Amino acid sequence: MPEKEQFMQGTILVVGLIILSFIISIPCGYLRQNYTKYSFMWFLLIHLPIPFIVLLRLKAGISWHFIPLTLGGSIAGQIVGGIISRRRQQDGKTS
Repeated sequence: MPEKEQFMQGTILVVGLIILSFIISIPCGYLRQNYTKYSFMWFLLIHLPIPFIVLLRLKAGISWHFIPLTLGGSIAGQIVGGIISRRRQQDGKTS
């Protein structure tokens, strides 16, 4: 049984890290929509969440094999943040 419990704890850690990388990236994706593509701020907002995600992964003791999953969560967060920003601009709720 301890093996199964350890597996479940590891799975919860990985899923939690993916969700956190998603949540951390949403505000950056939202702000990124306001800058021209390939500008300095555009690149900064894309890469800003990565050190935090790496720090969380290292502190949780999660292997580097899970980097593609956390990167996918971060990309998804950037996309969702951009979609939210565009929808708010279309609705005229922001200036």
